[in-house]
Amino acid sequence: MDAGTGAVSRMLLELDSLRAGYDRPVVGPLSMQLHAGEVVGLWGANGSGKSTLLAAIGNGARIFSGEIRRAPGLRVAYQEQRPVRLPAMPFTGRDLLRISGAKGSIAALPATLRDLLDRRVDRLSGGQYQLLCVWAALGRGAELIMLDEPTNNLDPAHEALLAEMLSRRSEERAVLLVSHERSFLDGVCNRVLELST
Repeated sequence: MDAGTGAVSRMLLELDSLRAGYDRPVVGPLSMQLHAGEVVGLWGANGSGKSTLLAAIGNGARIFSGEIRRAPGLRVAYQEQRPVRLPAMPFTGRDLLRISGAKGSIAALPATLRDLLDRRVDRLSGGQYQLLCVWAALGRGAELIMLDEPTNNLDPAHEALLAEMLSRRSEERAVLLVSHERSFLDGVCNRVLELST
C-alpha cells in the first residue's frame, strides 16, 4: 500500500506455502506477497534456502509443495551471486549494458559507474563488475528484479553506492534481495524476511 495515497500497489508475486529445493526441500513452507515499489530482503544462515528460493521463483529449482503465482506477463531480471566473468571479455561496460538490454539506463548511471563505460570489462575490479551487472539488472525494464548477494566483492564505498542505487525505488518494479549482511538489508529494504534452516 502506498502510504501517501492509500492506494494498493500491484501484486507482482505471491508464494503460498511454498516448499522448494533440488533433491529435497531446503526452504519453506513460505508464504509472502511482493508488490510493485517494494524492496524486500531475504536473510538467514548459510543453507537456509535464500538462493534456492530465488531459483524456484525463476523456475530453476523444484517445487515440492505450495504454489508460486506471478502477475501475468511478469518480466524478471535475475543477478546471480557470482556473475559470469570469463578471463577474457574484450568488450566495454557500455557494451555490457547494451547487450543486457539496459542501454537506456546509461543517462541515470551514477558518476562512479559512468567512468567505467569505456573500460574493458575484463579489466574492472570484481566490485566494479558486480555493480555494473546490478545496474544492468535494474535497467532492463523488468518488473521483478532478483539480486543474489549483490554486496559480494564490494568495499564499503561500493556498498554505499549499491545502497544508493537500490534507494532509487520505482513504483513499476519490485526488488527481491538476498544478503548475509542484515545491516545492509535493514538500510535498503521495506521489510526483511528471515529464513531459518
